[in-house]
Amino acid sequence: MSVTELTKTTQFLTFILDAEVFAINITQVREVLDFTTITKVPRTPDFMLGVINLRGTVVPVIDMRKKFGIEKADKTIKSCIVIMEVELDGEITVLGALVDSVREVLELEPDQIEPAPRIGTRLKTEFILGMGKRDEQFIIILDVNKVFSADELALQQIATSKEHLNDAKDVA
Repeated sequence: MSVTELTKTTQFLTFILDAEVFAINITQVREVLDFTTITKVPRTPDFMLGVINLRGTVVPVIDMRKKFGIEKADKTIKSCIVIMEVELDGEITVLGALVDSVREVLELEPDQIEPAPRIGTRLKTEFILGMGKRDEQFIIILDVNKVFSADELALQQIATSKEHLNDAKDVA
């Protein structure tokens, strides 16, 4: 989806990373969880924190600060995991994104969203669906389907599968 395809009011979940406000389309958000214990998975990219157990389902968790090259910060009481659905190679993948805090759900009209700038942002602009503006604050609207590549998440799935196989061998 591009900014030009936004023709009606859209709801976004906003969250904070290093004092910057980011947003994702609310239709891709399943839920928001308090920070919980994350099981590390060996040999995964540094932005992959590991996995959590979400009601019996293994869900990979990504550190959004590391993914975007933002300096690491300590977890706080406001740190949370946004569980979202991402489309990769035509399939829906559920994953968690660790963020500093969730702010609110807001509605933006198409005229409040501009295309992503070509320079001057800390992250690659292909991840950015557009720049929202509310009052005097800019909101970086992410295209989560482009934030995560299929190759990156395949590494996580392979590592997770191997980990489960090793656990099964240990039990046998």
